[in-house]
This record gives sequence, structure tokens and C-alpha cells, in this order.
Amino acid sequence: MRRIIAFDRVSADGYFAAPDGNLDWVVQDSELDKSAAAAAKAEGPGTLLFGRKTYEMFESFWPNQLDESGTAQNPHGPGRSAEMHDLAVNINEAEKIVFSHTMKEPTWKNSRVVRELDPKEIEKMKKEPGKDMMIFGSGEIVSQLAEHHLIDEYQLIVSPVLLGSGKQLISDVKDCQRLDLLECKPYSSGNVMMRYMSRKK
Repeated sequence: MRRIIAFDRVSADGYFAAPDGNLDWVVQDSELDKSAAAAAKAEGPGTLLFGRKTYEMFESFWPNQLDESGTAQNPHGPGRSAEMHDLAVNINEAEKIVFSHTMKEPTWKNSRVVRELDPKEIEKMKKEPGKDMMIFGSGEIVSQLAEHHLIDEYQLIVSPVLLGSGKQLISDVKDCQRLDLLECKPYSSGNVMMRYMSRKK
């Protein structure tokens, strides 16, 4: 049974993007990059889930990180850690599924488009053999998955920033869903990793 893990960076007041979608408020953190790179290296490529906007942002950045020059713009701000290359290898090799009504056939390696988010089809995917599935950003898709209780774990990097307004990661979930805290890890940057497990219905 594969799990779906939602990973995202959020502000201390609960937004995952500024009102215009900007991510340059994220507090960069080499410790976090090292942890992510080590985990990616140990686990190997898996399956990544995206909405169209997040997919296009990843596609514009991560393939270029295989080039040591690192010319692509980092959406989280200036700078490029030494771990970016290791993360790029994992992300580029992973299976990538993008949920979109409008996207044409993607050209990024190992990508395919799914036109509709069908909860029953997602349940089937979770029962297939393989590694856990990760979803980054993609607030609309995360909200739909959460509404149907399809997310098994939330990994949130809380940045020491107040945006005041912005885009919520999860919205329009009709029922209250309790989560169990798995881990709370502070970093010297002020970032805090919060891991929550969803309780089954």
C-alpha cells in the first residue's frame, strides 16, 4: 500500500504562497536541503503528483539543475545549495503525474497528464506496488485529495514569516479532520519541520 505525502513550505500564518503566487519569502535552509537530499538519495526516485502550475514551476527549474552551472532561477530566492544537484537527479528520474484539464502532452521526462482527479482511481494507485507518492505545492489538488481523505501524511516546513495574506494550501474541506503529530523539528534558521499523520475515517 503506497501512501500520499503532501510536502510544502508555509508561512507562520498559514499561507503557502503570496497573493501573486510568489515564493521568495521562503527562508532558505542548508540543513533542510541536506536532509532532503540524503532522504532522496536513500529512497531513490518515486512518484510525484502535481497541479499544472506547480508542475510548470518545477519543470522550469529542476531539469536545469543537472547542469552544474545552475542557471535556472530558484523560485525560493537567490542562492543554490550544493544539495540541489542530488535533489535534481531524484526529481528528474521520478514518475511525474500532473492533474490538468488544459495541459497538452508534457515533454519533461517520465511525465503524464491525468485529466480528472477521480478518488477511486487514486485509491487504485495507492494499492499498486511501489514507493510512496509525494505532492508538492498544488493547493487545489491537495485540497481535493484532503477532502476525500486520501492524504496519509503532511510534511510542512513552517517559515518564520508572516505574510498577512496569500494562498491557503488547503481550502473547502467540508469536515474536520484530526491529525496526529509525528515529528516537530526546529532548525537554526527558524524553520520548523512539522510532520502529521492523518487519522483514518
